[in-house]
Amino acid sequence: MLAGLGVTLALALATLPFGLALGLGAAVMQRSRLMALRGLAQAYSSLFRGLPELLTLFIVYYGGQMLLNRLLALVAPGVAVEIGPFAAGVTALALVFGAYAAEVFAGAMGALPRGQREAALALGLSPGLAFRLVELPQLWRLALPGLANGWAVLLKDTALVSTIALADLMRETQIAVGATRQPFTFYLVACLIYVALALVSSAVADRLQARAERGVRFAGR
Repeated sequence: MLAGLGVTLALALATLPFGLALGLGAAVMQRSRLMALRGLAQAYSSLFRGLPELLTLFIVYYGGQMLLNRLLALVAPGVAVEIGPFAAGVTALALVFGAYAAEVFAGAMGALPRGQREAALALGLSPGLAFRLVELPQLWRLALPGLANGWAVLLKDTALVSTIALADLMRETQIAVGATRQPFTFYLVACLIYVALALVSSAVADRLQARAERGVRFAGR
């Protein structure tokens, strides 16, 4: 079970940066002047927030592998690849996490005062620099509570990868239950581990939020 806990943490930590990048990219696309980009970002967010996470995992693990091999057959006949459970789990969970993070980032962007961006552009900063130097630091502070909730959901969703035989905490718990015939004991231990992860994550999020708010209070003085 400790080995499974390591896999669960590795899966969640590997998913987080990809999900954040997808979410931030989709949120930026939603502000684009191009209707096609706005529509693409909205379709992505709506699709993966509407699909059950387990179904997304199966589509990536089975359908993604089939699609990739068919594309490879066009350029390299006879070559086949196999998507491992870990890679499939990271991809599927990142797609789901990114869809929810996009809405969090979009809401945070809407809360930013427009005058700050206008002032940055008036000072001669390019739109990219204005976003990176002026908007992005404030964006993280505003988005942090929503992202912390998304991280808590992500930790729970990692249990779904046990259905594709990845040896995560839930998979190892099921194996222990089958070997010992003590379901209550081992499922209770798994429950306590997930609760401990949630408590630690909440404490870290509170510290990050307090640090971000301290910077705002200091700037206000």
